Order: sequence, then structure tokens, then C-alpha cells
Amino acid sequence: MLKFFFNAAPNPMKIALLLEELGLPFEAVPVDTRKGEQFAPDFLAINPNAKVPAITDGDVTVFDSNAILLYLAEREQKFMPGVAQAKERGAALSWLLFIASGIGPFSGQSVHFRHAAPEPKDYALNRYDFEAHRHWSVLEKHLAQNTYMLGEHYSIVDMALWGWARMLPYVLGTGEATWTQYPHIKRVLDLVNARPAAQRAEAFKTKYTFKTEMDADAKKFMFPQNERLNKA
Repeated sequence: MLKFFFNAAPNPMKIALLLEELGLPFEAVPVDTRKGEQFAPDFLAINPNAKVPAITDGDVTVFDSNAILLYLAEREQKFMPGVAQAKERGAALSWLLFIASGIGPFSGQSVHFRHAAPEPKDYALNRYDFEAHRHWSVLEKHLAQNTYMLGEHYSIVDMALWGWARMLPYVLGTGEATWTQYPHIKRVLDLVNARPAAQRAEAFKTKYTFKTEMDADAKKFMFPQNERLNKA
């Protein structure tokens, strides 16, 4: 049985969507990162980087959300161009890794410095807000010419996009005005949200309760780098 280690954050939700699209049976294993469960020895044996999501598939272990998307899509031969489709596959890999190396990290840092970091934070927030907007603008321009990230074909690239696009007003701190600036991102978000699998993925998330308080213990687990400041 495939095991899915997750919480309700954007990256695990990408995998929840793909699992629902594929109709694969799996065992859900919640990992409450605000309680520090990501640092448990059993979980570190699965992902030594102490992050969700991760999966185990028999004796195969895969961590990092975009690696999991690629692994499952290729295992099932769905939602990803095959090796024989070289042009389409090149585009898919490029956009998938653009989301992995750009959209995710810069969006995450935009969230951190906008909503969590202590003052002063003007320089850091300016940098990550700028880079988050720059990366999202690349996708917006691409989607102005394409129905989905790979043209007319829905794929794991759209699922990777969906995970973060759901949170974009919060990521950028721009509320509903976000969609005036990024109408094609919103169009694709709406297309994916209308899919039954996306609705099942959102419903799946609500079956589990994760700690919401950002108290001292949660901050210790979520921002362990601050311990160095406390010792200074």
C-alpha cells in the first residue's frame, strides 16, 4: 500500500490532487509540523530533510513534491508526456522544475517574510516579494497563450501550479486584487478547482486536524534557525 505523508500545506496538496486524479489507493499519514512530528526518527528515515510531502511505495521512497508528481505520473503513465514525446516532455520537465526551483521557494519566502518574520524585514520582504511576482508573471505570460501549462493538455505541471495558486492572494498579500494582475493564473486555478479530483483533494484535507496555533513550541519547530539568535 502506498503511504502518503502530508499536511495541508501547498506542496502536499499537489500530491493529494494527483492521487485523486489517478484514483490510487493509499494510506494517509498526517505529519503535524507545528508539533515537530517531521523530526521524529521514523519520519527522518523517510525524508532526512524533515519536510512533507513524502511517499513510500513498497520499498521505494520519494520525497519532494515535484519528484513525487513525476514518479507517480510516470508509474501510471498518465498526466506526463512520455520519452517518445521529446518536445512535449522537454516543456513539461522545464515548467515542472521552474515551479520547483522558483515558484515554490520564492512564494514560501514571500509568505515567511510577509507574515512571520520579525522587524526589521523591509529588505528581505522586498527581495522575495519582487522575485515571487517575477516568477508568477512568467507563468501568467505563458498561460496567456496556452489553456494549460502544456498547451491543451492537463498535466502534473498544472497540479504543481494549483498547489501554490490556491494560496496566491496570501502569498503576495494582495487579496482579491491578485486576480486582476494574474487573470490567466486564476483561469487555470478555476479549471482545476472544477475537476472532481480537486474537490476530493480539498475534502480529503478537511478530514484531518493540524495544530493552528503559532505558539513558542510551533515557532521552535517551524523556524529552528531562530534558536541561533536566542543563543547569541
